[in-house]
Amino acid sequence: MALHLKNLENQRVIITGATTGIGLATARMAAEHGARLVLVARDEKSLRELCDEINNAGGSAVHVAVDVGDNAQVHRITQTAINTFGGFDTWINNAGASLYGNMLDIDEEDYHRLFDTTYWGVVYGSLEAARYLSKRRDGYAGAIINIGSVASDQAIPYQGMYSAAKHAVKGFTDALRMELEHVGAPISVTLIKPASIATPYPEHAGNVMDTEPTLPPPLYEPRIVARSILYCAEHPRRDMYVGGGGRLMAAMGHCAPRLMDKIMSAKVIGQQQTDKPEHRRHFSLQEPATDMRERTRYSRHVSKTSLYTNASMHPVLTTTVLAGALIGAVALAGRGSKN
Repeated sequence: MALHLKNLENQRVIITGATTGIGLATARMAAEHGARLVLVARDEKSLRELCDEINNAGGSAVHVAVDVGDNAQVHRITQTAINTFGGFDTWINNAGASLYGNMLDIDEEDYHRLFDTTYWGVVYGSLEAARYLSKRRDGYAGAIINIGSVASDQAIPYQGMYSAAKHAVKGFTDALRMELEHVGAPISVTLIKPASIATPYPEHAGNVMDTEPTLPPPLYEPRIVARSILYCAEHPRRDMYVGGGGRLMAAMGHCAPRLMDKIMSAKVIGQQQTDKPEHRRHFSLQEPATDMRERTRYSRHVSKTSLYTNASMHPVLTTTVLAGALIGAVALAGRGSKN
């Protein structure tokens, strides 16, 4: 069954994790395109500030402060959308959290809290959206867009529990897509898989390392992810990588998994550590982020565009770029096996 999604300017869009990083960039960009927004996060003050910013600029946004890791709260999001806009067309599950450090050093309580937000928040939001969108009879499909990660395909050492949660998000999202397709539900289900994105993610993450955490290169602008998400709100897509570096990493992990294990073990742990001692005691696992920033404070080179991601929005170009990435991965694997 062909799925037809509304143009963004005619959509009502729910965004979780809307007050920082990718969620914040997506909210602002969606408002620029005329979408009516229901913004979701834990911090009421930040949500009010963001809604005021959008509404004062001529947009239309309301908010609901909930913890998406608590299923009992999630229905309030749907009710807010119905009461304000008569419903919704797209639900973007973006809220998440991470933990840096050796898994043997992390408290069990933090493991569970990470999964509550990063995995269960996606599950609860997706099922809530699916129940509502399955009832559509207006000739248009709805969209569920889940934010995974390159870590959905390639585990990252010292972000082990985050990698596990994102693997789980991928498995859940793929199964949900198949089940909805089986019953002919008018719903597009997309998994977005960003590479390293220059958001405040490391600054908000839990951390048991002795140094402040960072992200391994290459880094990409948050608005590249936002553009990809909103593209998928208008065009049904199964999945989309954001950042050619992440796509290459996943391809290498598939083509040469043992070689990739060695590379990740030898290089990537160090690339996630800065030379600054860790002194923070504020992590988004326990309390919401309140700084309303799209970008990280760390001064590093950030790519403002991604050839691979741009090509992903045009199927012929995608095939060409992916073929080049796979050839490169195979060549690297062959070189590694000779050493």
